[in-house]
Amino acid sequence: MLMEKERRLIAEYGRKLVEYNLTRGTSGNLSIFNRDEKLIAISPSGMDYFKIEPEDIVIIDINGNIVEGHRKPSTEIEMHRIFYERREDINAIIHTHAMYSTVIACLNLSLPPVHYMLASAGMDVRCAEYATFGTRNLAENAYKAMEGRKAVLLANHGLLTGGRDIKEAFSITEEVEYCAELYYRAKSIGEPRIIPNKEMELMLEKFKSYGQ
Repeated sequence: MLMEKERRLIAEYGRKLVEYNLTRGTSGNLSIFNRDEKLIAISPSGMDYFKIEPEDIVIIDINGNIVEGHRKPSTEIEMHRIFYERREDINAIIHTHAMYSTVIACLNLSLPPVHYMLASAGMDVRCAEYATFGTRNLAENAYKAMEGRKAVLLANHGLLTGGRDIKEAFSITEEVEYCAELYYRAKSIGEPRIIPNKEMELMLEKFKSYGQ
C-alpha cells in the first residue's frame, strides 16, 4: 500500500477535526504531499471520518490522476494540488467548515490580528473571492489570497490551511478558528482593538522558533 504512513495520519487527523469541533458530518478534506515520490494522499469524498480507514485514502499524482485507491477522492483536488505545485513550504492541506471561520467567510471579511496567536498563519487571514467548490477558479482564488500566509478564508465556504506537515496544518486550523471566535465575540459587544502591523511582524519572527 503506497504512502501507508500518510494514509494513517489523514485518517487520524480527520477524526480529530470532528472531535475538536473543527468540522461536522463529512464536510472538509485533508491531504499530505510526499515530495520525494511526487504523490498526494487525499481523503475520500463524502465519507464519515470515523469510518475512514487507511485503505480508503486515495493516492493521486501531482497532475490529479488516481494512482492507487478504490474510493472517489475529495472534490477539492485542485485546491490541494495548486499549493503543492507552487508552494515549497506546504506539504499538508486541511480544509474545514469550522463555524466561526466560516461565519467570517460568509461576511466576505478577512480576519484581522485580534490576537497574537494568529501569527501562526500570518499577519492576518485574507478572504478569497467566491468561486464554485471543486473548481480550478476556487483553487486559484485561494492560492492568491493565501500568498505569504498559511491560511485563507473561502468566501461563503470555509477555511483552508497549509503546513510543512499535517500536525502544523492542524495546529493552524485550531488557532485560526480560535481567533475567529474571539473576533466574533468581541464584535458582539464592541469594536476589538487590532494588533498593529509592527507588533505582528515581531510575532511572526518569534513564531519561527516557537515550540519544541
